[in-house]
Amino acid sequence: MLRKPFNPFEAAIWRRLAETLFVEPAQMAISPRQVVDNLQRLFANIEGDTPRDTALSVIATWVVLGGPIWHFAPRPFRIWRIERRLKNSRIDLFQDMARIRGIVYAGYYGHWLDQDDENASDAASEDANRANPVFNAIGFTLPRHRARAGTPDDPLIEEHVGNDLPHTVFVGEDAIPDSVEVIVIGSGAGGAVAASNLADQGYEVLVVEAGPYMPSSRMTPNEAHMSSSLFKDGAIQTTRNRDIIVFQGRTVGGSTVVNNGICLRLEREGETHPDANDVLATWRALGAGVEPQALEESYCRVEERLGVHEIDRRLGRNNGTRLLDGWNAYRAGSTDPLDQRAISGWFRKNWGQKTEPNHCVSCGYCNTGCPYGRKRAMPESFLRHATLNAPRKARILAHAEVAQIGWGDRAGDGRRVATSVQVMLPDGRGKTIQVTKGVLVAAGTIASSNILSASGIEGTGKGISLNIACPVPALMPDPVNAWDEDQMATFIDRGDFLIESHFQPPMSMASLVPGWFDEHFRRMLNYNRLASAGALFPADRLGEIKKGKLGFELKPTDLAVLRRALSTLTKIHFAGGATEVYPALLHGETLKAGMTDAEIDEFYWKHIEEPDDVVLSSSHPHGGNAINADPAKGVVDLDQRVHGTTNVLVTDASVMPSCIRVNAQLTTMAMADRVTHGRRVFG
Repeated sequence: MLRKPFNPFEAAIWRRLAETLFVEPAQMAISPRQVVDNLQRLFANIEGDTPRDTALSVIATWVVLGGPIWHFAPRPFRIWRIERRLKNSRIDLFQDMARIRGIVYAGYYGHWLDQDDENASDAASEDANRANPVFNAIGFTLPRHRARAGTPDDPLIEEHVGNDLPHTVFVGEDAIPDSVEVIVIGSGAGGAVAASNLADQGYEVLVVEAGPYMPSSRMTPNEAHMSSSLFKDGAIQTTRNRDIIVFQGRTVGGSTVVNNGICLRLEREGETHPDANDVLATWRALGAGVEPQALEESYCRVEERLGVHEIDRRLGRNNGTRLLDGWNAYRAGSTDPLDQRAISGWFRKNWGQKTEPNHCVSCGYCNTGCPYGRKRAMPESFLRHATLNAPRKARILAHAEVAQIGWGDRAGDGRRVATSVQVMLPDGRGKTIQVTKGVLVAAGTIASSNILSASGIEGTGKGISLNIACPVPALMPDPVNAWDEDQMATFIDRGDFLIESHFQPPMSMASLVPGWFDEHFRRMLNYNRLASAGALFPADRLGEIKKGKLGFELKPTDLAVLRRALSTLTKIHFAGGATEVYPALLHGETLKAGMTDAEIDEFYWKHIEEPDDVVLSSSHPHGGNAINADPAKGVVDLDQRVHGTTNVLVTDASVMPSCIRVNAQLTTMAMADRVTHGRRVFG
């Protein structure tokens, strides 16, 4: 029987919101009651406090809107009340209305038929949704139903399960060992690479992951279910002030399972703007020097294992190509030196080329786990090697959260020695596992900082950086069908910010398309005519974790970069033929073709006064446990060993001492490889 996280009173509020935030219920493809049923399923699948916190938030908003008076009023009054509150208030509670709206949209555009049949095959599940009324209303076609020629340039959409991990590599809850040599906390980019290298050296390795394992054979295009299964807090985690959504994977493989496979180096000729910040020079100036040649060798080893290559142009034939065409048209008329020296091109990624069995089939579902097994994420690459091919095979304990590291007697030089790790299981039971060699912490920037802090390590969780993204969809005069390709195919590095082509399946795209009420509904009816890209800008060392939560305050200079980035992207869309542009502003304002460059610039200065005015997100938190030769300035030394300890290393993105301005996946892997490859880390 389905667990319902929202009680009847809370469900009634959600239903009234669904009746208010779209169009008149009679015009909706599913009923408001069905929207609420979908939300019950979505939040029932999210672990932790998120469902209860969300319920409290929606009740508080309901009270502020007027409680029963608002609830039982006609729809025009309910709309007027929301618009009035949003227009006249800067209080965060009212800004949260935008996030509540996004959740309601998820309940509508994430509609999935026969979702309670866990035994249905992926093909049967998609076939059941041929009749999905929401998809049919916006003209969206599920991957298996798309017409394909079956050629290398137009491949059939079929499942590839050859890289899924077998059940034999996992440790059951009742078979957890009492003692192992090495525990690796976290199975994402940094943890998996380190585990693979240590297993190759003959260490007995146990990888502990807080999330479950989800093989491709269990992944489907059911966005709501996959988001709530694979992301921390169901993909609605935010910073403390709720200004920025922070996406982090919570599954075996970490965020590599739910990202777009982008593999950018800190610097690479033909890929990096010549005037961009020199990241390694910044690190050296901070006392965190990393030898460039060592990092280069690690990049090469990682890229070889992953098969990194520039993606085939067929994968971005609609949205990706459109961004580059618009950029070229815009740059031809620009006199800005940063524009003229900018680098644009096609992403390099970590799945097979079109001649390989795991070639991308451009289903468009990268961000909710590839349902067709095409990625070389950590489960299909480094974890597969560590558990099946290494001389001493590693094992994985999934769905187990590490609470803290335990310490024994100090070494002769006074340094602390890790001797155990305390693990918490989903049913609340605890288990202490002894370690005889050492511990590697790679649970991600936020979790690693919290684990180290709980273990008595001082100075953690400070100086956290984000690469912050902001989406800008645009309406084109003719169909684009951007959903039938790689979600992120092309990029522009402008030096102070990046622009990346980006498109999502219906549920996620609805959260990126701004607008309210009937206007948002109209925009989503034009789903097939939408092109989309996002601006990505660096926010350097502005975050700190307090009481387990990330606080992050942008500076006025950051907002200036954001305005400039959104203005540039808007001009690119218009140069590419857009008739309307929908930046992710709280109120959903529209820019229309024919506006001058000066008018576009003025628009963004007028409408973005603070972070609450715009939807911001980040998939790349890094820092918090920075490397530094000086223990007073960093948590780990230049070999990423925690200062004052003999046998605890940190091998995830939290060791990065400043913002790296690009996707962090590849550099996280290379940094982990740099300190674990070919060296006996634990003697």
